[in-house]
Amino acid sequence: MQLEGTGPITALYKVDAVTGRIRRRLIAERLDALPRRGPAVCPLCGRGVPESQQDAHHLVPRSHGGKQTEILHRICHQQIHALLTEAELAKHYNSIEALLAHPAVAAFVAWVRTKPDGFFGRTRKSQRLRG
Repeated sequence: MQLEGTGPITALYKVDAVTGRIRRRLIAERLDALPRRGPAVCPLCGRGVPESQQDAHHLVPRSHGGKQTEILHRICHQQIHALLTEAELAKHYNSIEALLAHPAVAAFVAWVRTKPDGFFGRTRKSQRLRG
């Protein structure tokens, strides 16, 4: 069930009446509003990022008060979250340099650099995080 709201955000977006969540379109529009400095380049792997593969990664997770984001390839972003917990990201891996220093991330980056810019593959959580 969808409701039209009257507030500044809900006047523009359909809000789910049960959960109150704003649809994903809001996130896409926020990404579109970011200033463009030419073609996006993933700071993790150094490859160009097609618009369809752009993900905004919070260097410090939002659940830990993070606000700064970097545009990454979707596969690079998913791999970070498959390997590291939010607590680890907040405490130890809150910069691109720190992420690249992690051995599993460095191995992934070395592998993914050989792929074309638009490459996307399945990402699995590490066994350490699965349990």
